[in-house]
Amino acid sequence: MPIEASCHCGETVFEVTEAPSSVTRCTCSLCAKRGALWAYYPPAQFRLLSPVDNVATYLWASRTVKHHHCANCGCGTFSESPEWSTGKPDFDNPKVAVNARLFDDFDLEAVPVNTIDGKNLW
Repeated sequence: MPIEASCHCGETVFEVTEAPSSVTRCTCSLCAKRGALWAYYPPAQFRLLSPVDNVATYLWASRTVKHHHCANCGCGTFSESPEWSTGKPDFDNPKVAVNARLFDDFDLEAVPVNTIDGKNLW
């Protein structure tokens, strides 16, 4: 069952095909300041429902991860990234990380939170 998500002002809206089984809290400098809880999906399970012009993008450090946010209210919405499970970017296996705090009508407290020590990993 698809889950819809929206930023604070409602100008950036997206959906994923299913509920996450867990979410991730990353301690890197960007994620810590954003306060997001990330749910990861293959690109085929993500769909932007609002015009792409409503989305702005920030590229940091390696410039391989596209950190998106609403161009109007600034809420961090989703990121596009290669898979990093080996410590190196795997561009053949992209993923989309969505800010699960933006899910509408979803009990985020019902899923476990995993922590990644991004502060010391990258």
